[in-house]
Amino acid sequence: MPRASAPPRRARPSQLAPLATRQPAPAPLLPSGLLERLLAEAMARGGDFAEVYVERTSTTAVVLEESRIRSAQVGLVQGVGVRVIAGAKVGYAYSDDWDEPALVRAARTAAMIAQGGGAERAFPVHRAPVPSHYRVATPLEDVAVALKTKLLTRADRAARGFDSRIQQVNATYVDQTRRIAVANTNGHYCEDTQDLCRLAVHVVALGKGNERRTGMYGGGGRVPFTHWDLHPPEEVAREAARQAVATLGAVDCAAGPQTVVLAPGWSGILLHEAVGHGLEADFIRKGTSLFAGKLGEKVASELVTVIDDGTVASARGSINVDDEGTPAERKVLIEKGVLKGYLYDSLNAKLMGQRSTGSGRRETFKSMPLPRMTNTFLAPGDHAPEDILGEVKRGLYCATFGGGQVDISNGNFVFEVSEAYQIEDGKLGRPVKNAILVGVGPEALKNVTRVGCDPRPDPGMGVCVKDGQMLPVGVGLPTVRIDNVTVGGTRVG
Repeated sequence: MPRASAPPRRARPSQLAPLATRQPAPAPLLPSGLLERLLAEAMARGGDFAEVYVERTSTTAVVLEESRIRSAQVGLVQGVGVRVIAGAKVGYAYSDDWDEPALVRAARTAAMIAQGGGAERAFPVHRAPVPSHYRVATPLEDVAVALKTKLLTRADRAARGFDSRIQQVNATYVDQTRRIAVANTNGHYCEDTQDLCRLAVHVVALGKGNERRTGMYGGGGRVPFTHWDLHPPEEVAREAARQAVATLGAVDCAAGPQTVVLAPGWSGILLHEAVGHGLEADFIRKGTSLFAGKLGEKVASELVTVIDDGTVASARGSINVDDEGTPAERKVLIEKGVLKGYLYDSLNAKLMGQRSTGSGRRETFKSMPLPRMTNTFLAPGDHAPEDILGEVKRGLYCATFGGGQVDISNGNFVFEVSEAYQIEDGKLGRPVKNAILVGVGPEALKNVTRVGCDPRPDPGMGVCVKDGQMLPVGVGLPTVRIDNVTVGGTRVG
């Protein structure tokens, strides 16, 4: 059975130079006295709530093309954002200048935008404990860039050595060490350090008649650099190469309603897009999501339980606290087909009479927080994956997904399947090309007829974009069968 990801293999002992352990906790990003002054300035014109968000992010990005390192960049971004909330009105301003006068101007600007009315008050803050769902002893920013470039050169050699038909290899490595601090007028203050890395390999295979097929694979998470000892770049590269070579000679996909079987792991991107976004509280509050007002109603097959969990150890989408300082949670959104909850940030929770679920996330200090997903997955069932496939007389096996689009208001989705196979009499047949899944999120969930006992997270490569903000996320699901899915192709089935 072809898979969207190769099974992990244990690597040989590390060849890397020893890495120093993380030093004692660094000094606060901003002194508490300055934070308290900024909160007082933010509330000087009144308001219900004010918040100061501080960020310092160090990033390394390395790119390999044509077997050569084309670029290796190290950058630092830091700044402070101030938010004031008065009812449903929000004032937001930020500064990348850390001098006190510049920060005070940002606080006063946010206050003016919110246009409240009040008197001068003091807002002392007290440090709150932060959970630990990831622990990176050596910050990724302290690892030598030379070690990071070696990952790409190793991946390049492995991909090209996989098959003589591999003609082109591109690879990227990106990591960041992100320190944040959040203080608000409720007296809450917390800090977190979030290390994150991702390795991605993209290959092109050339077949007969100049047929070109591509493969892409990646991985990473909130993990130390030693992660690449247990999950070496060769493993990532070979999987990308396998995808490209496996689909050479693919036949045109048949169009029309079909039974579809989703491979475990990265296929969870379909769940993330087609269902997850519709459960975010800003869309619910505005009534633009088709899930609005349906709490307690059956919206999916009883085999479907959808969970968003920001506490998964070292996962790409995990957070100790969200970007409002609220601890991450494990949230059951749909339980056995019944809608149980939404994803709330603090603003939408307040306006809707609810509590935050630790879902307020932002890309940088320049952005206001929005309700966002973390790691979103489908809970496992009790069907053996081989039995799920064996029951399908004719259908489509979706091994790897590419891009897609979703309309939140009606749930309509369109997804490209980058690696797919015919299913004939319970067995995988020839690879197919140009396969596209078309449907409505809730309708697809209602047509889930089998859920496997083989849950798998994605390898750590998800990126979610909302309102122009890009964030790391995780997805996952077991093998899943969905009946009566509209498949777009290049020939009539």
